[in-house]
Parts: sequence; C-alpha cells; structure tokens
Amino acid sequence: MKSTILNFLIISLFLISCASEKSDFKDLFNGKDLDGWEVKNGTAPFTVQNGEIVGTYVGNTPNTFLCTKESYSDFILTFEGYMGEGTNSGVMFRAQSTPEYMEGRVHGYQMEMDPSKRKWTGGIFDEARRKWLYTLERNPEVKTAFKLNEWNQFRIEAIGNNLRIWVNGVQTADLVDDMDDSGFIGLQVHSIGKKKEIEGRQVRFRNIKICTANLEQNRMSIENTIVQKSFLTNQLTPREKAEGWELLWDGNTTDGWRGAKLDKFPEEGWSIEDGMLIVADAGGEESENGGDIVTIKEYSNFELEVDFRFTEGANSGIKYFVDTELNQGKGSSIGCEFQILDDKIHPDAKMGKEGNRTLASLYDLIPAEAKKYNSDLPYAKKMAYPYAWNRARIVVNGAEVQHWLNGVLVVEYNRSGEQWRDQVAASKYKDWPNFGEAERGNILLQDHGDQVFYRNIKIKEL
Repeated sequence: MKSTILNFLIISLFLISCASEKSDFKDLFNGKDLDGWEVKNGTAPFTVQNGEIVGTYVGNTPNTFLCTKESYSDFILTFEGYMGEGTNSGVMFRAQSTPEYMEGRVHGYQMEMDPSKRKWTGGIFDEARRKWLYTLERNPEVKTAFKLNEWNQFRIEAIGNNLRIWVNGVQTADLVDDMDDSGFIGLQVHSIGKKKEIEGRQVRFRNIKICTANLEQNRMSIENTIVQKSFLTNQLTPREKAEGWELLWDGNTTDGWRGAKLDKFPEEGWSIEDGMLIVADAGGEESENGGDIVTIKEYSNFELEVDFRFTEGANSGIKYFVDTELNQGKGSSIGCEFQILDDKIHPDAKMGKEGNRTLASLYDLIPAEAKKYNSDLPYAKKMAYPYAWNRARIVVNGAEVQHWLNGVLVVEYNRSGEQWRDQVAASKYKDWPNFGEAERGNILLQDHGDQVFYRNIKIKEL
C-alpha cells in the first residue's frame, strides 16, 4: 500500500512539473502569419506555409533576418529547424541592430545551423562582430547531433552571462560572455553570393516557443560534459575555478611577472590599461625597449589561454619552456614560440620555410595550418586580423604539444626524438643545446618593438 501511494505521488509530481514547464513556454510564432516579426538586413523572402516559417535563398542580397519586434534578456528558446544540402542558416539571439553600427546591420550572438562538412551546427557565432566564439572542434563527438534533410530540435538557453545550446537533446555549446544582455531573436537566410545553384532552396522553422519565467526550474541540468569557453575579461568562471584554472595575470598589477633579463618588472615598454597588458610600439626592434616579460613561476604540463590583439604590421609572440639564463645578450630569450604576426604586412611571414614564421606557427619550425588536421575547416587565420581579439591556446602534455588559434587546431608536434632534433637543426635554434626539450620553463610575452595587447591570460596545470 505504501509503495502504491509513493508511486502515485512521484507520478503526480512529475505530471505537475511537466504541466508547469509547458505553461511557462509561450508560442513565439502563431503558425498562421508573421505577426510580431519583421525583416531586417536583406531581402530574402519569408513566408508561412503549413504552420511553418519558410525562408527562401535568393541572389543579390546580404544575410536576411526575420526578427522579433520584441527584445528578450534571459530566456529559453526551443524550436525545430529543417535544412538541406548547400544551405547555411542560424538563429540570432540577444541580437542588435542600431543605426550607429554598420548602418543598422544585424549583429550579435547566433546559434549556427551549419550543414557543411565541418559540422559546426550548434556552435555560437558573433555575427558581423567577433566571428566564431564557440566552434565544435573541442567537442567533436557532438558534431553528429544535427541531421541533414530532417527536422531537428534546438534549444537555446541565455541566462545571465551563460549561453548554452542543445541540438536534438545533445549539448553543443557552453559559452560565458557578457557583451550583450538583451536583444531580439532572428531567423537567418544566409546570403549565397555567386552560388546560383542554391537559389530557391529553403530553410524552415516551426514550433518556436520561448520561456521567460521560472528559468531555473526549466533550464537543463548541467552535466559538464563539454568544454566551457569564457570571454569574461580577466575573470574565472566558477566552473573554471573548479577545474583548476588560475589567472596568470590578474588584470591590474605586475604580480607574478618580471623582465626576462631582470629581477623585477620593466620600468618602461609595458603598461596596464583597461584590463590590458600592453607592449609599446618602439620601432620594431626585438627586446630593445622594455624587453620580454616572463612568469616568475616555471611550468611543465599545462593548458594556457591568452587573448591577444595586434596592431597593423605587428610582431610578437608567446613563448614557453623559456630558460632565461640562455641568451643574456641582445635579442629575445630562448624558448618555443607561438608566433603573433600580421601575416599580410610583416616581412617575417614570407621568411623561414613554408610559412613557419606566420601567425600561430611554432616559430621557425612548424607552420600553422588548420587544413592539415581537417581539410573542411576554414583556415583559422582568416578569422585573425589587426585590432581584433584573437585567442591562443597552447597545450603541453609531456612531449606532445598543440597550438590552437580561435578554436581551431593549427599545430601539433612532439618535442622529442630524432625528427624533432632534425627540425631544430634546420632552424635558427640549431646552436642551442636540447632546444625545446626542457622539463620546465617560464612562459614569456615578447617585446618585439610593436604594440600588442594581451588579456585573459590563464593557465591550468595538467
């Protein structure tokens, strides 16, 4: 009897919970017409057919968005979407359109619907602004969640600064970002450029619902099964702290850093402003102004992330396994280097061998090239240009090392054995014994005499 009563109570509570969640979600599309929606940015047509919103791809127009007239801050959005071959779409959320920004161009967060071979559906793109914020390259197992030529279920949760995406019940993105806290929702028909064969194809949406009440009760449980990416300035999220991340620079002081050839921080050549660590423009001379700076602590196995912004024509670098006792003369301290360079202008990009002095390369040793690892990925350097923030990620696990640029793997190597030593012997480091094979070393930010900005410098020891 007690068991029967208990089972009845459990079922009753479940039904009450389901009814509550259902009542909290309201239709954003009435299934009949586009009341409450408006077109922005382009001229691709949106129509209503059989209870669906249908967007049709046409030529001679930029990206077109069907947008809610109402803005939303914290919410949970659910909908179904259908796409076929050759198309590209997405759903804007907390999106913006103001006359002072690119003459009203729609911009902001977009949940990407990307049926291309790279399979980034469910990632987060910053439309017309910072570009990709969350690719699926760190969570490749979720790429199969989206189904081409089928109806797919999508869920976007924008609660506080945490933005999370699900595709067919599979979590695909977990982003922490505080740039926009409110904006409209927009359904995209992507421009097709000269791809005439795509003209007339369609993307379809239905069952569009939004929840703005009881969000904590209605949000999905956090399983921490995928990588969380944060763009908070010089802050760690609770999850990052729990995972062992530490700020390598606090955003305000020089604590934890010194000159590579000094016992204190340089008195000139470096400055701190608005949460940025800035190396000054001094005519492009290597380590002739303030000089390189290094961490006081040495590191062995680690995951390092650094956001950087370079000026036009600039040169700098992030070095690791640095031995500051080497090269006490002119020039930079010796270590493996994640190159920072304006490839389009700086002459170093054409020097070395096969592009091994370009942006994100292992300087003078291994060129950065995303296509080496996945021919369907966009070349990561296309997302990097002067005055934009870029993210470097360096992972060291024993002899295995990776360079990532803007969420894409661009360099992978083993810093031991004959192949490594042969590469070193053919480089400018040939005269430094056992180059790159140290067990521990300092992390360095290079002064190459060009203005470069750094922030969000954080590390997790492995």
